[in-house]
Amino acid sequence: MEAVTLEASTKYSKSLVVQVLGELGNPVPNVTVYFYATPKSNYKMKPYFSPSIAKSGIDGRVFTSLTAGNTPGVGSISASLNSKLKYTNDTTAVSFSYTVTAPVYGEAWGQISFVIVSCLLSMVGAFFIAVYVMRKNRGTSAMIAVADPIKEGASGFLKTQYLAIGGITIPVAFLLFGLYLLRSKSSTDPDIHIAAIAAIVTISFLIGVLFSGLSGFVGMFVSVNANSRVTNAATRSYREALNIAMRSGAFVGFLVVSLSVLGVIVLFSILYLAIPKEMITPTQIVGMIVGFSFGCSLSALFAQLGGGIFTKAADVGADLVGKVEQNIPEDDIRNPAVIADLVGDNVGDCAGRGSDLFESISAENIGVMILAGTLTSNAFPQISTPLSYIIFPLVVHVCGMIGTWVGMFFVRVRDVTEMGSAGDDSYSLIRNTELSETTLMENEENEESSIRQEFLDDPMKALNRGFYVSVLVTTCLFVVCSYWLLRSDVYPNAWWKFMLCGLIGVLTSFAFVFITIYYTDFNWRPVKEIIESSKSGPATNIISGIAVGLESTGAPVFVICVAILSSYYLGKSSGITDENGLPIGGLFGTAVATIGMLSSSSYILAMDTLGPIVDNAGGIAEMSQLPANVRMITDRLDAVGNTTKALTKGYAIGSAALAAFLLFSAFLDTVEAYIGTSFKVVNLAVPEVFVGGLIGACLVFVFSSLTMRAVGTTAQTVIEEVRKQFQEMPGILEFREKPNYERCVAIVTRASLIQMIFPGLLSVLVPVLVGFIFKGVGAAVGQPNLGAEVSAGFLMVATITCILMALFFNNAGGAWDNAKKLTEMDKVLGGKGSAIHKAAVIGDTIGDPFKDTTGPSIHVLCKLLATITLVVGPLYLNYTGTNLFNTTTTA
Repeated sequence: MEAVTLEASTKYSKSLVVQVLGELGNPVPNVTVYFYATPKSNYKMKPYFSPSIAKSGIDGRVFTSLTAGNTPGVGSISASLNSKLKYTNDTTAVSFSYTVTAPVYGEAWGQISFVIVSCLLSMVGAFFIAVYVMRKNRGTSAMIAVADPIKEGASGFLKTQYLAIGGITIPVAFLLFGLYLLRSKSSTDPDIHIAAIAAIVTISFLIGVLFSGLSGFVGMFVSVNANSRVTNAATRSYREALNIAMRSGAFVGFLVVSLSVLGVIVLFSILYLAIPKEMITPTQIVGMIVGFSFGCSLSALFAQLGGGIFTKAADVGADLVGKVEQNIPEDDIRNPAVIADLVGDNVGDCAGRGSDLFESISAENIGVMILAGTLTSNAFPQISTPLSYIIFPLVVHVCGMIGTWVGMFFVRVRDVTEMGSAGDDSYSLIRNTELSETTLMENEENEESSIRQEFLDDPMKALNRGFYVSVLVTTCLFVVCSYWLLRSDVYPNAWWKFMLCGLIGVLTSFAFVFITIYYTDFNWRPVKEIIESSKSGPATNIISGIAVGLESTGAPVFVICVAILSSYYLGKSSGITDENGLPIGGLFGTAVATIGMLSSSSYILAMDTLGPIVDNAGGIAEMSQLPANVRMITDRLDAVGNTTKALTKGYAIGSAALAAFLLFSAFLDTVEAYIGTSFKVVNLAVPEVFVGGLIGACLVFVFSSLTMRAVGTTAQTVIEEVRKQFQEMPGILEFREKPNYERCVAIVTRASLIQMIFPGLLSVLVPVLVGFIFKGVGAAVGQPNLGAEVSAGFLMVATITCILMALFFNNAGGAWDNAKKLTEMDKVLGGKGSAIHKAAVIGDTIGDPFKDTTGPSIHVLCKLLATITLVVGPLYLNYTGTNLFNTTTTA
């Protein structure tokens, strides 16, 4: 048959006739058509279209349209069968028409521009939100006198912490550059100098650290500037206080998501423009900017560790001496550690969580982009617009920000002057529980105030309403984007199958929210069990809390399993196949499910940031000795703030689980590309791989021990300092002397930064050492891939352990916390100062590092291990290539 050679940039049509010999009524042999394209150099495509016309009894049937595949960088190629089958007794003639059209990648710049412009517009919108918040009055001199030390303490801690992170980042960057520079170059690497590859990976790593730190700073900045403004607004309007808190949280959500998406898309675009197309593929570009994700993970781990140790050490010290020993209320002005406690809310829950979710979004984006690149490279026939698949996760996050903008305006509560009758269920402090009639605040002064707390609109209902609207808008846009970016004539069912995978991710996020509510809200059985056990003392309270935490791992794991398997098989049924006809869309289906779960991350982050803002506002109101009606509003907001913080922790764990699986799959794909053979199975029956898995599980337990011990050690210094001040200045308890707040802040700052270094470095060094040690073992015993196999076993078992441990710590801590809160609010249980309350306070004190230090740090660790393995993984392989000096070596 005739071979056709065309230039990719020209439009050309050519008809040819394929003669197939056969007899009337007998099956006609299969026809395979080859096409040769020469864009700049000779390049032979795979057979892109093999239509079988082997039909018995072909009797003039008309085939109207058959669409062929295409090749990245060449063009979109279509083929149609445009004539009837004409046959005689001995021949069958079939006429095909081939057309080469515009280059495949042309429309991708419109998508990239859409993402960049949308992120910039989101940042502009966030600026106007900041202006709205900053124009609000900071309040009275008494409020400012409390707020300023909080701001100074948080700013000082963050500055010192970032200097410490910088001191760790620079040596890691040099080490990363050296490892990449001295390794052998693989045939799968881009066709650029090894020094350029090392530089790009290192620079993207440094940018990741910088952007992650910036996201943490953004979270802290808005929190310390919004807290007194919320308190001041509460003196005038319940609605305004919630609006300021929510707008402040939305500012953080928009900035963090925009920074993450913008960092990835700008790095990708610069490399795509700067390096000639014949030297690098889009998949290889994503492989080099994976350093960005590593930098985000490293910075987030230290931010979460340092902030978590600070906030819980201060909290434990303040609670044990203040509440238990001195029997003074929470956030009492007489407690020397109260300012350190309020500072901790900002550096832990705002700065730490901002860096955490920034890292989740960045890791998920890059993981999905790697899997998308692998999918489009291996698809046969090839997908017409591969860049659309690669850009897809970034576009979805833009849709999520749009949804958050809309949902934010649905967060509204009625003001006090608009309240109806107390019989309306919407005013109940605790919903749908037989305890609701006993949950009035215990302070007698509340009874004299003009409003009652249970008469206030439930702010959680308002936040949920905004969340539902946000998810609805985002989901609608997700469907549109799936059709826009994932639709292909070659695979017509792929876009809606992947769209359903995204909806599975959305449902998974809802499931995690409801499971977290069940195990941590005082309306449900687990928390009530802890309260009941508190009647017999602190020991039974602790036993019950541990039992609840262990039980709480079951339902989330079931949800994760259903989400991964259902999205995998749905993606597998998309119709996308490789050259052997095997389905390959399964992993991308799980990737799209992860995108769906994280699509509403900007709204979730807004809700999370609201928590410490209203917590600080309540503390400022208490320390400023504002009237009872103001404190009722701040207490009402503080109660919902604790709920939102618990929910976002559950959401973060679920997203970490899916993102870790995503990164694990991306690691396997990367190794497979380097070694040129299948690398899909991790065999734990191999002794070395089993040992790697044991080390991975052990690392998680040792890391958890170190973080718990760090909180205990730091809290001990706080307790000693608070006791010392009460002993040396007895006038503090009688309001005759002012405590030395700055001394406690300085102690916690210094101790928490010292304590964060060892567990952080251990998390980075162990996975790297495991890979290189077993690489050496593999070279000695003739197993060139052993380092990668052991690393895969290490990562798989460590990921599973991380998920279970994070669920246990977060849910146990949240249940202990709300059990204590209910004993404080419920007079039947004795209220503050009762024996039940003291037992619950001890349980809550143990739960504080569980839910705010160890738990959040573990799910950052989970993604850090995956990104480290993904970045350094190719260095664990023994293969032959050229090194920096262009000599052939074995890596």
